Amino acid sequence: MKTRTLGQGLEVSAIGLGCMGLTQSFPPFPERSESVAFLRAAFERGETFYDTAEVYGPFENEELVGEALAPVRDRVVIATKFGFAFKDGKQAGVSSRPEAIRAALEGSLKRLRTDHVDLYYQHRVDPTVPIEDVAGTVHDLIAEGKVRHFGMSEAGLDTVRRAHAVQPITALQYEFSLWFQRPQLLALADELDIGIVPYSPLGRGFLTGKVEGSTFASNDIRANMPRFTAEAQAANQAVVDLLQRVATRNNASPSQIALSWLLALRPFIVPIPGTKRLSRLDENMGAAEIALSAADLTELNETAAQIEVVGARYPEHMERMTGL
Repeated sequence: MKTRTLGQGLEVSAIGLGCMGLTQSFPPFPERSESVAFLRAAFERGETFYDTAEVYGPFENEELVGEALAPVRDRVVIATKFGFAFKDGKQAGVSSRPEAIRAALEGSLKRLRTDHVDLYYQHRVDPTVPIEDVAGTVHDLIAEGKVRHFGMSEAGLDTVRRAHAVQPITALQYEFSLWFQRPQLLALADELDIGIVPYSPLGRGFLTGKVEGSTFASNDIRANMPRFTAEAQAANQAVVDLLQRVATRNNASPSQIALSWLLALRPFIVPIPGTKRLSRLDENMGAAEIALSAADLTELNETAAQIEVVGARYPEHMERMTGL
């Protein structure tokens, strides 16, 4: 598996693995033993970058990742996240007070069966806590050896700048894909030399070409997303058609083209598609071997710019928690 380097020198596999869907948001969920075997098989195939968070479950996803990767802990990069508050075992708003960050980290270390987190993201910005205090707390945790690198997720550009001035940021995680582009993020990352880790790089499955026309269970996150209504799916099929045209020329799948397009944008971009199946993992990892031509990239960029994607990516209450 090819590797890439995120800001501050963090080397990871060119395609990471988003682990959330193994325990939440995208049912059905495998048995735990199956997921452990899957994550270990991913490592054997060359996967070294695993993304989780305390809020996934909550807590269950970190426990799964910790169990699966314990035998190879020194050969993988584990990213997890802090920033949510919990009440009675359920997520209840945000909290990035320094003492809350420290408590979250101790819980994550225990669940992940490790003495350090390689990449520690603030999951969502807490508007009640100055970002300088958040970055300062992570700076101290890095000095203590409990965290190796600092990251932020869905933060506003000014917030990123202020945090970066206190503790250099290694990676920024945002939703980013052919149907949800972030040009302003690219400019910021170029300026500050920060890596970008796109989540949902396959549009929560839509860009694979295997979702159009689907309905979703009540515990599937897409059931309440405007972009996944029947009308929106039908309209947005134009994006999949574009990917399929380029895929056919490259003897590839739409998923691989969607990922290779991201990889072509910058050398410090590392997408983290999620999957539960080894066949899909192999397909996703294969995207790193595809070299899109200048003509391919021009067609993807120019045609995508002309497609009006229908439906917001998040319900309004979720979008309010993001800052870009």
